[in-house]
Amino acid sequence: MFALADCNNFYVSCERVFNPMLCGRPVVVLSNNDGCVIARSEESKALGIAMGTPLFRCRDVIGRHGVAVFSSNYPLYGDMSSRVMNTLGAMAPEQERYSIDEAFFDLSGFRRFGLREHAALMRRTVLKHTGIPVSIGIAHTKTLAKLAAKAAKKDPSCGGVLMLEGADRVRRALASTPLEDVWGIGRQWSLKLALQGIQTAADFAGMPPALVRRLLGVTGAKVQAELQGHRCLPLELVRPMKQTICTSRSFGRNVFSVEELQEAVASFASRAASKLRREGSTASLLTVFISTSPFAASALRREASRTVSLPRAADDAMTLVTAASRVLEAIYQGGHPYRKAGVLLGAIAPKNPPGESFLLFGDEGEGRAEALQQVMEQVNLRYGNGSIRLAAEDSRAWEPLCRHISPRYTTSWEEILRVPSAPQAPPAPAHR
Repeated sequence: MFALADCNNFYVSCERVFNPMLCGRPVVVLSNNDGCVIARSEESKALGIAMGTPLFRCRDVIGRHGVAVFSSNYPLYGDMSSRVMNTLGAMAPEQERYSIDEAFFDLSGFRRFGLREHAALMRRTVLKHTGIPVSIGIAHTKTLAKLAAKAAKKDPSCGGVLMLEGADRVRRALASTPLEDVWGIGRQWSLKLALQGIQTAADFAGMPPALVRRLLGVTGAKVQAELQGHRCLPLELVRPMKQTICTSRSFGRNVFSVEELQEAVASFASRAASKLRREGSTASLLTVFISTSPFAASALRREASRTVSLPRAADDAMTLVTAASRVLEAIYQGGHPYRKAGVLLGAIAPKNPPGESFLLFGDEGEGRAEALQQVMEQVNLRYGNGSIRLAAEDSRAWEPLCRHISPRYTTSWEEILRVPSAPQAPPAPAHR
């Protein structure tokens, strides 16, 4: 049996862990540059605030109902995610981390404890250790487990754990699930299937398999088989290697100068290098892209990108930053109000020890370059990201707006939560 653990309104829940006064109050979390709503509490959903709504369009509702607004605090959310996943993994070791707030588990070995009882224990333990509420769905396939977890969130009577077992119960669940809510279908396929009169997951599960394969290919056929209870998607205990790595940001304001763009691109290339090294991989292709806002005046609007092959597969910041800076110089054109830039790495492959990627010091200096990279990573690990960085990254005046950011409670010593000490009782009078 598979289980899916899904954190409830994860970003909002992270904010509430360190600020209990937010419990019961409507809360929203915003995207980069405080642009639009990407997470909502149940109270905010009840007010009609939709996912993806631009902030300026819901300011009236926010003001009238006292909605708490937060900028995205990814260092906090990432650390809390690790704590949740580690807690779950200690109780169900066969784990596939699917996203920042979701993970699949194989619970086949826990039948003797009672699957629902064990899942409920996992849920209580996560809440106790981290303060994050989770919902858990259990079923014979990953697709059905995903459906069960979503149902567990909506049905308070199940206590946060829902087990889909038995043909009648599965049939009822499929009949009440809109097709676009099925994992792996999405809006485009659901619109395509609506032309065939297919509206629910049950309709889709009952389609002729040959028709599904003709309309949606092998992927659609696997989704249908999963809904019918046939396992097609195994648990991925080892995460597959990424095909590309992209680091990009929208700027908090218009950026005109090549110098500020260089700082941004250098920072993105450095972050991409860190991701590569965590994966134990190297990249042979590098793309830099820059663009203005799509809403800029047509005469000022511009998009540009270029891809280059690196001399050798690389994973270090110095090589990637140097290459990215040269590409930016080639595609930059002055006079445009740039609002976004990014670096994309491709042709990713496993790193071959002892390392063939460090070009800054030449072949003879590869050991020194590797040692330097490791020292920088150790410093940033101990004192926080950005404590030591390449000079090319410089001032970061281009960074996104974060007007409503909460402290990084768990990853920065300077921002750790401080609880006021209780007032001292006056000393007892001395006995004479």
